[in-house]
Amino acid sequence: QVQLVESGGGLVQPGGSLRLSCAASGSIFRLNAMGWYRQAPGKQRELVAEVTDGGTTTYADSMKGRFTISRDNAKNTVYLQMNSLKPEDTAVYYCNARVTVLRTAIPVTGDFWGQGTQVTVSS
Repeated sequence: QVQLVESGGGLVQPGGSLRLSCAASGSIFRLNAMGWYRQAPGKQRELVAEVTDGGTTTYADSMKGRFTISRDNAKNTVYLQMNSLKPEDTAVYYCNARVTVLRTAIPVTGDFWGQGTQVTVSS
């Protein structure tokens, strides 16, 4: 089994910064892409940013220039540095990882999710 544990959410004023972390653990054969999604009340979950195991990054247009995703492969951890936060960034942020595990010696790849961490941007 694979677990993703997030940390770093909270309340911040507009223009402020937060750093989210997500550590993956468990029976990991290979940790592929890792990313962050968010879901605001009444809205669908959307991609925030993603980073491949090779370091290639992808961002949603509204986050470009404000958010930075990075990963530490030695720690199986992905980070999201969020700067210049706006009230519309308020949401539950979810960590996602595409993980290959071994099932009776056969590699199987699937998506795993963290429990979510609340980010609230308000004065």
